[in-house]
Formats: sequence, C-alpha cells, structure tokens
Amino acid sequence: MERLLTIFEKADPFSTWWPTIAAVLVGVVITVRTIMSGQRCPNDNQIKEQIVVVTGGSSGIGFEIAKALAARGGRIILACRNLAEGERAASIIKRELGCRTPTSSEDTVSPAERYFVEARHLDLCSLRSVHQFAGQLMSEFERIDVLVNNAGMVFGDTRTTTPDGFEPHCQVNYLGPFLLTQLLLPHLRLSEQGRIIFVSAHAHQAAKIDFDDPLNVGTWSVKFHARDAFAHSKLAVILATRWLARELKDTPITVNCCTPGLVRGTRHLRNSPLMSAICVKVITYPWMWLFMKNACEGAQCAIRLATDPQLKQVTGEYFNDCEIAASSEAGQDKELAKRLYMQTMETLQRVTKLTVDKEACTMATQLRLESGK
Repeated sequence: MERLLTIFEKADPFSTWWPTIAAVLVGVVITVRTIMSGQRCPNDNQIKEQIVVVTGGSSGIGFEIAKALAARGGRIILACRNLAEGERAASIIKRELGCRTPTSSEDTVSPAERYFVEARHLDLCSLRSVHQFAGQLMSEFERIDVLVNNAGMVFGDTRTTTPDGFEPHCQVNYLGPFLLTQLLLPHLRLSEQGRIIFVSAHAHQAAKIDFDDPLNVGTWSVKFHARDAFAHSKLAVILATRWLARELKDTPITVNCCTPGLVRGTRHLRNSPLMSAICVKVITYPWMWLFMKNACEGAQCAIRLATDPQLKQVTGEYFNDCEIAASSEAGQDKELAKRLYMQTMETLQRVTKLTVDKEACTMATQLRLESGK
C-alpha cells in the first residue's frame, strides 16, 4: 500500500498524454451532448388558468409537456388510453411541482393541490372514444385554450386495421387527432387566443404519399411497412396543419406543428425489432444517450408553441428546436395539403360526425353532477 501511495505522489501528469486525451474526449462528449440536446424553450411565460389538453400525457414527451405547462399555471387535462396510468402521472406531476412550491404556516391547502392536473380516457384507435372524450371536455369546461396533439404510435402492426377500418398509424397519429381537433374547435374559438399544436417527426422526410389517395385507404394501396406507415402519418400531420391554418385564418386560433427530434426514453421503441434483443440494447444505449434527446428536451418546442406570446400571429408553420424550420418538399405542397384535407373531411364524414352530439354533452354533464353528489 505504501509503495502504491509513493507511486501516486511521484506521478507527473504532464509526463504522459493520457490525461490530455481523456480531457479532450470528455470535452467532445459534453459538446456533442449539448448540441444534440437542442434548444431550450426561450421563455418562462405564465399561462395562468389556461385550459390545456395534452394527448398521450401519461409518459414520455407528453408527460414533460404537461408538467412544464402545469408549472406555468395551466389547468392540465391528460388524455390517456390507460386511465390508471394517466391518473398516476397526474398525481406525480402535482407531487413534484408541490415539492418545489414555497409554503408558509398560513397555507391551508397542500402545495400539490394548488395545481390542476387531471386525467381523462381517450383511445385514438376508436373514433367513438374521441367523440366521448370531446363531449366530456365540452360539458366540463367553458373553453379550451391549448390543444397539444402529442399521442402517437410507431412500429405497430400494419397487417391489421382499427375497429374503424383504418391503418393503425394513420388513425392514431393523424385521423384521431384531426377529428379531436375538429370536435373541439367550437371551444377553442371561445378562447382569447386558441392554440392547436400537432407533434410530427423527422421521419416525415422519408414519407411517400399518393396524390390520388393521400390517406392510403384505397383497396389497391400498397401495404406499408411500419416505418413507412409512421412516416406517412407524420407527413399527413404537417400537410393538415398547413391547410387547417388557412381554414382558420380569420379566427383567433393558430395551428402549428413541431418535431421533438430524436428522443430516447419514450415508449415508441418498445415494439421495435431492434429493442427486443438485450445485446442490441446494451450496444445502442450509450449511443442513444449521446445522440438522442431525453423526453424533457424533446418537449421544449411544444412548450414554446403553447406559451410564447411572440407566436400569437404565427400559424401554419413547422418548428424544430423551438424555431421555424423547413419541412420536406412534400410537406410544403399546397395542392397536396388541400387534397389530403378534403379527403380527410370526406372520409371522416362518411364514418362519423364532425360535431359533438349536444345530447351526449348534456348527458355527460348530468352524470358528472350526479357522481359528484
């Protein structure tokens, strides 16, 4: 032991290049990690008492969006397929924010209860569930200020269809959010400045879309691989965002979409063939940590779109790293956007209604009042 201590005492760090090499490597890693983490939301604006709906808010990016907006004073509704997980996420958000909140001896309410975060059931695989969710919200709340269409899926089974007859990626990532947006438009119009935010993805760059059948619902359509189906749905999101913004240009509502970037730590990769092998996970995780964002970093762009007053007049744009960015060439095609929007409206009108049933809203209100007694 004494000999080892003597060696360390006499060691000269400048007599070898290894400390320098190690320092350079650490510096490179920190630099790469900082660049890949993206830009943070450049403001800390409060949204006191604004009613915010976040789909897919029980985990991942949606959870981080909801937590950040709740911290800024928003009244958050988590729209989740698994209601139990949504309620657990709501309690976690309130508990975490409550721990950061200063308290005094005169406070009669616990810090966690100062934040309004609640969960509601929404299954985007079912258009009926979308109607029920929209009806419930419109019966409970007098308006909606921000709608964040964040929920999505990837690596689903493209060989099956949803109960409504659509390819799963197309319905969950595009048709379901589109219908929800249409149903909630009357309540969004009641807001002083309604904001609709769609979450797209970098994958839209690789998407292929047929002008004559942009929804890929024709009987002759080529079956998509899961990657292609995901890319197709995210391109559809961008195109619909651009045309919906034109449709709402004379209203106080803005419509924008954003990409969170490459994000790790979400449930999107749970069905990936690569992630099914433990050895692949061990090999890829260090590189995923280095080159991919975490969920909090991926949420920053949507947070800015929901809160920044400088974006009050900005609509129909695609954002990346909190700034307006150029989408793929197809994502800027106005004629394709119009064709997709029209086919989407026609398709949804054929299988469901684009307005909330007022009787259903009244019934939901009565049931809520009776359950509260």
